[in-house]
Amino acid sequence: MGSYSMSQVASLTGINAHTLRKWESRYSFIQPERTETNIRFYTDELLRKLLNVSILQRNGFKISKIDKMSTDEIHTAVSEVLLKPVEGDERTALMLGLLEMNEREFVKILDAHILNKGLLHAVTELVYPFLNQIGILWGIDKVMPAQEHFISNLIRQKVIAGINALPLPADDAPKMMMFLPEDEHHEIGLLLAQFVAKEYGWNIYYLGQNVPIQDIAAVHEIVHPDLLLTMFVTTIPHKVKGEIAKILEQTSSKLLVAGNPVNLEEKYFEDRTVYLSNPKALVAALEEYK
Repeated sequence: MGSYSMSQVASLTGINAHTLRKWESRYSFIQPERTETNIRFYTDELLRKLLNVSILQRNGFKISKIDKMSTDEIHTAVSEVLLKPVEGDERTALMLGLLEMNEREFVKILDAHILNKGLLHAVTELVYPFLNQIGILWGIDKVMPAQEHFISNLIRQKVIAGINALPLPADDAPKMMMFLPEDEHHEIGLLLAQFVAKEYGWNIYYLGQNVPIQDIAAVHEIVHPDLLLTMFVTTIPHKVKGEIAKILEQTSSKLLVAGNPVNLEEKYFEDRTVYLSNPKALVAALEEYK
Protein backbone atom coordinates (compact mmCIF):
# COMPACT_ATOMS: atom_id res chain seq x y z
CA MET A 1 0.00 0.00 0.00
CA GLY A 2 1.36 3.42 -0.95
CA SER A 3 1.27 6.45 1.32
CA TYR A 4 1.25 10.13 0.42
CA SER A 5 1.78 13.27 2.47
CA MET A 6 -0.71 16.11 2.40
CA SER A 7 1.58 18.24 0.23
CA GLN A 8 1.99 15.40 -2.26
CA VAL A 9 -1.78 14.89 -2.46
CA ALA A 10 -2.26 18.63 -2.97
CA SER A 11 0.24 18.61 -5.87
CA LEU A 12 -1.39 15.61 -7.54
CA THR A 13 -5.05 16.58 -7.10
CA GLY A 14 -4.97 20.38 -7.16
CA ILE A 15 -6.85 20.45 -3.83
CA ASN A 16 -4.92 22.69 -1.44
CA ALA A 17 -3.91 21.64 2.07
CA HIS A 18 -6.32 24.06 3.78
CA THR A 19 -9.25 22.54 1.88
CA LEU A 20 -8.14 19.01 2.67
CA ARG A 21 -8.05 19.81 6.39
CA LYS A 22 -11.45 21.47 6.25
CA TRP A 23 -13.00 18.49 4.44
CA GLU A 24 -11.46 16.11 6.93
CA SER A 25 -13.13 17.91 9.83
CA ARG A 26 -16.55 18.14 8.15
CA TYR A 27 -17.06 15.07 5.96
CA SER A 28 -16.69 11.33 6.25
CA PHE A 29 -15.34 10.56 2.75
CA ILE A 30 -11.85 11.86 3.56
CA GLN A 31 -10.26 10.26 6.60
CA PRO A 32 -6.48 10.00 6.21
CA GLU A 33 -4.44 7.56 8.24
CA ARG A 34 -2.05 8.70 10.96
CA THR A 35 1.50 7.67 11.77
CA GLU A 36 2.59 6.83 15.31
CA THR A 37 3.64 10.46 15.63
CA ASN A 38 0.18 11.63 14.49
CA ILE A 39 1.23 12.81 11.01
CA ARG A 40 -1.42 12.44 8.30
CA PHE A 41 -0.86 10.20 5.32
CA TYR A 42 -3.13 9.24 2.43
CA THR A 43 -3.46 5.75 0.98
CA ASP A 44 -3.59 4.84 -2.72
CA GLU A 45 -7.33 4.30 -2.39
CA LEU A 46 -7.92 7.70 -0.81
CA LEU A 47 -5.73 9.43 -3.40
CA ARG A 48 -7.80 7.86 -6.20
CA LYS A 49 -11.00 8.97 -4.49
CA LEU A 50 -9.69 12.53 -4.15
CA LEU A 51 -8.72 12.60 -7.82
CA ASN A 52 -12.32 11.69 -8.67
CA VAL A 53 -13.65 14.24 -6.18
CA SER A 54 -11.50 16.97 -7.75
CA ILE A 55 -13.12 16.27 -11.13
CA LEU A 56 -16.63 16.49 -9.69
CA GLN A 57 -15.85 19.65 -7.73
CA ARG A 58 -14.55 21.41 -10.85
CA ASN A 59 -17.86 20.58 -12.50
CA GLY A 60 -20.10 22.13 -9.87
CA PHE A 61 -20.76 19.22 -7.52
CA LYS A 62 -21.05 20.33 -3.90
CA ILE A 63 -18.80 18.53 -1.47
CA SER A 64 -21.76 17.90 0.83
CA LYS A 65 -23.42 15.98 -2.01
CA ILE A 66 -20.25 14.06 -2.90
CA ASP A 67 -19.90 13.05 0.74
CA LYS A 68 -23.22 11.19 0.52
CA MET A 69 -22.37 9.39 -2.73
CA SER A 70 -21.19 5.79 -2.89
CA THR A 71 -18.01 4.86 -4.72
CA ASP A 72 -20.05 3.53 -7.65
CA GLU A 73 -22.10 6.74 -7.80
CA ILE A 74 -18.92 8.81 -7.83
CA HIS A 75 -17.48 6.73 -10.69
CA THR A 76 -20.72 7.04 -12.67
CA ALA A 77 -20.83 10.81 -12.17
CA VAL A 78 -17.19 11.18 -13.20
CA SER A 79 -17.80 9.12 -16.36
CA GLU A 80 -20.68 11.43 -17.31
CA VAL A 81 -18.70 14.58 -16.55
CA LEU A 82 -15.78 13.44 -18.70
CA LEU A 83 -17.99 13.43 -21.77
CA LYS A 84 -17.59 17.24 -21.68
CA PRO A 85 -14.57 17.84 -19.45
CA VAL A 86 -13.45 21.20 -18.12
CA GLU A 87 -9.78 22.17 -17.89
CA GLY A 88 -7.82 19.76 -15.74
CA ASP A 89 -10.35 16.92 -15.81
CA GLU A 90 -8.71 14.93 -18.58
CA ARG A 91 -5.27 15.09 -17.00
CA THR A 92 -6.74 13.94 -13.69
CA ALA A 93 -8.50 11.07 -15.48
CA LEU A 94 -5.23 10.05 -17.15
CA MET A 95 -3.59 10.01 -13.73
CA LEU A 96 -6.29 7.64 -12.50
CA GLY A 97 -5.65 5.44 -15.54
CA LEU A 98 -1.96 5.35 -14.61
CA LEU A 99 -2.52 4.49 -10.95
CA GLU A 100 -5.05 1.78 -11.80
CA MET A 101 -3.23 0.68 -15.00
CA ASN A 102 -6.59 0.96 -16.74
CA GLU A 103 -5.83 0.93 -20.47
CA ARG A 104 -9.48 1.18 -21.53
CA GLU A 105 -10.15 4.40 -19.59
CA PHE A 106 -6.77 5.92 -20.43
CA VAL A 107 -7.15 5.37 -24.18
CA LYS A 108 -10.78 6.54 -24.11
CA ILE A 109 -9.80 9.90 -22.60
CA LEU A 110 -6.83 10.36 -24.93
CA ASP A 111 -8.77 9.37 -28.06
CA ALA A 112 -11.66 11.70 -27.20
CA HIS A 113 -9.28 14.64 -26.82
CA ILE A 114 -7.53 13.83 -30.10
CA LEU A 115 -10.89 13.56 -31.88
CA ASN A 116 -12.15 16.87 -30.50
CA LYS A 117 -8.99 18.99 -30.66
CA GLY A 118 -6.42 17.12 -32.73
CA LEU A 119 -3.21 15.34 -31.86
CA LEU A 120 -1.08 18.50 -31.77
CA HIS A 121 -3.29 20.01 -29.07
CA ALA A 122 -3.33 16.67 -27.22
CA VAL A 123 0.47 16.52 -27.25
CA THR A 124 1.08 20.11 -26.12
CA GLU A 125 -1.85 20.72 -23.77
CA LEU A 126 -2.67 17.28 -22.33
CA VAL A 127 0.09 14.69 -22.70
CA TYR A 128 3.04 16.94 -21.84
CA PRO A 129 1.47 18.33 -18.61
CA PHE A 130 0.42 14.79 -17.71
CA LEU A 131 3.98 13.51 -18.13
CA ASN A 132 5.16 16.32 -15.87
CA GLN A 133 2.68 15.09 -13.28
CA ILE A 134 4.03 11.56 -13.62
CA GLY A 135 7.40 13.13 -12.85
CA ILE A 136 6.02 14.21 -9.46
CA LEU A 137 5.07 10.63 -8.69
CA TRP A 138 8.37 9.32 -10.00
CA GLY A 139 10.28 11.78 -7.85
CA ILE A 140 8.54 10.63 -4.67
CA ASP A 141 8.81 6.92 -5.59
CA LYS A 142 5.03 6.53 -5.89
CA VAL A 143 4.90 5.11 -9.39
CA MET A 144 6.44 1.78 -10.34
CA PRO A 145 8.66 1.66 -13.44
CA ALA A 146 6.15 -0.86 -14.84
CA GLN A 147 3.32 1.67 -14.49
CA GLU A 148 5.35 4.40 -16.17
CA HIS A 149 6.36 2.05 -19.01
CA PHE A 150 2.76 0.87 -19.43
CA ILE A 151 1.40 4.38 -19.87
CA SER A 152 4.37 5.63 -21.89
CA ASN A 153 3.89 2.82 -24.39
CA LEU A 154 0.21 3.71 -24.81
CA ILE A 155 1.17 7.32 -25.52
CA ARG A 156 4.03 6.19 -27.78
CA GLN A 157 1.61 4.20 -29.97
CA LYS A 158 -0.61 7.25 -30.50
CA VAL A 159 2.28 9.60 -31.22
CA ILE A 160 4.05 7.25 -33.66
CA ALA A 161 0.76 6.71 -35.52
CA GLY A 162 0.36 10.49 -35.70
CA ILE A 163 3.92 10.98 -36.98
CA ASN A 164 3.42 8.35 -39.69
CA ALA A 165 0.21 10.03 -40.80
CA LEU A 166 1.87 13.41 -41.43
CA PRO A 167 2.85 14.35 -45.00
CA LEU A 168 6.47 14.46 -46.11
CA PRO A 169 8.09 17.90 -45.65
CA ALA A 170 8.79 20.22 -48.56
CA ASP A 171 12.16 19.83 -50.29
CA ASP A 172 13.33 23.18 -48.91
CA ALA A 173 11.98 22.59 -45.39
CA PRO A 174 14.30 23.49 -42.50
CA LYS A 175 16.12 20.55 -40.95
CA MET A 176 16.35 19.39 -37.36
CA MET A 177 18.39 16.58 -35.87
CA MET A 178 16.92 14.96 -32.72
CA PHE A 179 18.72 12.61 -30.36
CA LEU A 180 19.27 11.56 -26.77
CA PRO A 181 22.94 11.42 -25.73
CA GLU A 182 24.57 8.36 -24.24
CA ASP A 183 22.92 6.95 -21.09
CA GLU A 184 19.66 8.79 -21.81
CA HIS A 185 16.88 6.30 -22.59
CA HIS A 186 13.54 8.06 -21.86
CA GLU A 187 12.47 8.63 -25.45
CA ILE A 188 8.81 9.62 -25.09
CA GLY A 189 9.57 13.35 -24.82
CA LEU A 190 11.72 13.23 -27.94
CA LEU A 191 8.91 11.50 -29.85
CA LEU A 192 6.49 14.22 -28.76
CA ALA A 193 8.94 16.85 -30.02
CA GLN A 194 9.31 14.99 -33.32
CA PHE A 195 5.56 15.07 -33.86
CA VAL A 196 5.35 18.80 -33.08
CA ALA A 197 8.22 19.66 -35.42
CA LYS A 198 6.90 17.49 -38.28
CA GLU A 199 3.45 19.02 -37.81
CA TYR A 200 5.12 22.39 -38.41
CA GLY A 201 6.66 21.10 -41.63
CA TRP A 202 10.23 20.42 -40.53
CA ASN A 203 12.45 17.73 -42.02
CA ILE A 204 13.48 15.58 -39.03
CA TYR A 205 16.57 13.39 -38.68
CA TYR A 206 15.59 11.28 -35.69
CA LEU A 207 18.49 9.36 -34.16
CA GLY A 208 16.68 8.11 -31.04
CA GLN A 209 18.13 7.28 -27.64
CA ASN A 210 21.62 6.62 -26.26
CA VAL A 211 23.48 8.08 -29.26
CA PRO A 212 27.32 8.28 -29.02
CA ILE A 213 28.83 11.73 -29.56
CA GLN A 214 30.82 10.52 -32.58
CA ASP A 215 27.57 9.49 -34.30
CA ILE A 216 26.01 12.87 -33.53
CA ALA A 217 29.01 14.59 -35.07
CA ALA A 218 29.03 12.33 -38.14
CA VAL A 219 25.35 12.82 -38.95
CA HIS A 220 25.67 16.56 -38.36
CA GLU A 221 28.46 16.67 -40.93
CA ILE A 222 26.25 14.90 -43.48
CA VAL A 223 22.92 16.73 -43.08
CA HIS A 224 23.98 20.20 -41.77
CA PRO A 225 20.78 20.72 -39.72
CA ASP A 226 19.41 24.15 -38.88
CA LEU A 227 18.71 23.01 -35.32
CA LEU A 228 19.68 20.24 -32.93
CA LEU A 229 17.36 19.04 -30.18
CA THR A 230 18.23 16.88 -27.20
CA MET A 231 16.76 16.08 -23.78
CA PHE A 232 18.07 15.08 -20.36
CA VAL A 233 16.17 13.18 -17.68
CA THR A 234 19.17 12.72 -15.39
CA THR A 235 19.21 14.84 -12.23
CA ILE A 236 22.99 15.34 -12.25
CA PRO A 237 23.61 18.92 -13.47
CA HIS A 238 27.38 18.62 -13.95
CA LYS A 239 26.85 15.58 -16.18
CA VAL A 240 24.40 17.54 -18.33
CA LYS A 241 26.87 20.42 -18.51
CA GLY A 242 29.59 18.07 -19.74
CA GLU A 243 27.36 16.44 -22.36
CA ILE A 244 26.23 19.82 -23.70
CA ALA A 245 29.85 20.97 -23.94
CA LYS A 246 30.77 17.86 -25.96
CA ILE A 247 27.84 18.35 -28.34
CA LEU A 248 28.74 22.01 -28.90
CA GLU A 249 32.38 21.10 -29.57
CA GLN A 250 31.42 18.55 -32.24
CA THR A 251 28.67 20.56 -34.03
CA SER A 252 27.95 24.06 -35.26
CA SER A 253 24.11 24.28 -35.25
CA LYS A 254 21.98 25.92 -32.58
CA LEU A 255 21.15 23.42 -29.82
CA LEU A 256 17.71 23.18 -28.22
CA VAL A 257 17.77 21.50 -24.80
CA ALA A 258 14.78 20.17 -22.86
CA GLY A 259 14.32 17.97 -19.82
CA ASN A 260 14.51 18.04 -16.05
CA PRO A 261 14.64 21.68 -14.79
CA VAL A 262 16.99 20.70 -11.95
CA ASN A 263 19.74 20.46 -14.58
CA LEU A 264 19.41 24.13 -15.39
CA GLU A 265 20.20 25.71 -12.05
CA GLU A 266 23.67 26.56 -13.33
CA LYS A 267 23.77 29.23 -16.04
CA TYR A 268 26.12 27.42 -18.38
CA PHE A 269 24.32 27.74 -21.70
CA GLU A 270 26.14 29.56 -24.47
CA ASP A 271 24.57 31.73 -27.16
CA ARG A 272 24.16 28.62 -29.29
CA THR A 273 21.96 26.84 -26.75
CA VAL A 274 18.28 27.44 -25.92
CA TYR A 275 16.38 25.80 -23.07
CA LEU A 276 12.85 24.58 -23.87
CA SER A 277 10.69 24.57 -20.76
CA ASN A 278 7.54 23.30 -22.52
CA PRO A 279 6.10 22.52 -25.98
CA LYS A 280 5.16 26.17 -26.54
CA ALA A 281 8.84 27.09 -26.26
CA LEU A 282 9.59 24.50 -28.96
CA VAL A 283 6.88 25.96 -31.18
CA ALA A 284 8.35 29.45 -30.68
CA ALA A 285 11.79 28.18 -31.70
CA LEU A 286 10.34 26.54 -34.82
CA GLU A 287 8.42 29.64 -35.83
CA GLU A 288 11.60 31.74 -35.83
CA TYR A 289 12.47 29.95 -39.08
CA LYS A 290 9.20 30.76 -40.85
